[in-house]
Amino acid sequence: MMSTNDNWQDLCALNDLVPGSGVAAKLGDEAVALFWPKADQPQVYALAHRDPFSRAEVLAWGLLCEQQGEWSVASPLYKQHFRLRDGVCLEQPELALRTWPVRVKGDRVEVAM
Repeated sequence: MMSTNDNWQDLCALNDLVPGSGVAAKLGDEAVALFWPKADQPQVYALAHRDPFSRAEVLAWGLLCEQQGEWSVASPLYKQHFRLRDGVCLEQPELALRTWPVRVKGDRVEVAM
């Protein structure tokens, strides 16, 4: 990985992601879950890969859900839903995963550090 400037880290190619599902990646020392919900939309999301309920790094393998235009991922273990835009747990809103800003530049996915 190479740094594109002081704040953004080049993480992967857009075609490394699978539309409609998640991919796990390393961002520094942290595991992140990257989601590209729809191939016809350029929005990519980055959340912590560790499920706070099971403490396992599994969120990239969760199921994407859309409700009223809002995307979330359901944990594959205990099924809690985490909103992609801000990491908030829909069943327990006081709990939120860490999220990172993501941008797509050309065919590259960059994450703000």
